[in-house]
Amino acid sequence: MKAARADFWSGLAFAGLGSYVIFQASRWEYAGNDGPGPGFFPLWYGIVMVALSLLLTVSSFRTTSEEAIDWRGAGRAFATWAALVIAVALMKWTGFAVAFAALTFFIACVMYRGRLWVGAVSGVVAAAAFYAVFVLALDVKLP
Repeated sequence: MKAARADFWSGLAFAGLGSYVIFQASRWEYAGNDGPGPGFFPLWYGIVMVALSLLLTVSSFRTTSEEAIDWRGAGRAFATWAALVIAVALMKWTGFAVAFAALTFFIACVMYRGRLWVGAVSGVVAAAAFYAVFVLALDVKLP
């Protein structure tokens, strides 16, 4: 499969996903008395996602490269995506801080091939920073 063809189909798939996000977000309140409502950020995220995916789709026609897909890189991207899905699933049982620390540890140690102590410190510091900002500073409860 050529890279241009993969860009074309990826762009269409992400345009579809972005359209779905826009459709769902348009049903939510855009702005409330206190500022942005629950539909504000998803709506703009969907709009940007559609715009960038259409740009990718259109640029696939301009590409004359015959490069093959980098399956090793794609595998690493899918592994990171799977780790994120697992971390989100674990949040219900372990809480946000533990799941986020584990995700950060995985990315630092496995994806970037860092040292174990660097991954552990990164995970703890990142989770503590999220806790400090959201729970202590903003008084927002994390899952």
